[in-house]
Amino acid sequence: MVMNYLLNTIWLGPCIWAALFFSDYYLTLHCAQLYRDHVREKLVFEGSYELTPYYQQDIDSLRLVSPRFLLVLCLVLGLLAAMQALSKQAELPDVYPVVLGMVILLQLTVHHRHLRNLILFRAIAKTDAVQGRIEYSRWLILQQSSVELFLFAGFFAILAVFTGSLFVVGGAVGCLSTAIKHWQLARKQGSRAAAA
Repeated sequence: MVMNYLLNTIWLGPCIWAALFFSDYYLTLHCAQLYRDHVREKLVFEGSYELTPYYQQDIDSLRLVSPRFLLVLCLVLGLLAAMQALSKQAELPDVYPVVLGMVILLQLTVHHRHLRNLILFRAIAKTDAVQGRIEYSRWLILQQSSVELFLFAGFFAILAVFTGSLFVVGGAVGCLSTAIKHWQLARKQGSRAAAA
């Protein structure tokens, strides 16, 4: 019932994704600020706090309004509108649920990471719950991200088998695609580190 409403209401899916996308960007900014002000003395990440190269410059400068962000927002909203129209007019009803699941469930997966970091960073900033100092190489950070996304992709794939939901299939595909990208970035960073 809820899924039918989500898929058949023109504005609902894109609005949910856009809200999550805004939340993702501003949670990233907030965590990057916490990291810069309170965390990096105890927990050091090599390179940018942001994992996606496309957004690194904006996040590193703590830019509140990002032209890159706005461009992606418009492109994905356009893609969702096109996929929704294609699903209805071209008798391809399976396209829109998969694409919507890709973007929404990937965002929910990323929010899981943001909330975990937010809790950890606040504990570091306000308490002595974390002692000492640890440094993470860039390739390891990317590899950990990739493994986490592979796990979510597997979780969504298993859930899709049991539910038959194309929306959840989309979540598996979105997480798998991003996991592969992060794995490739990790290998590239690892090769550079080994060469140095």
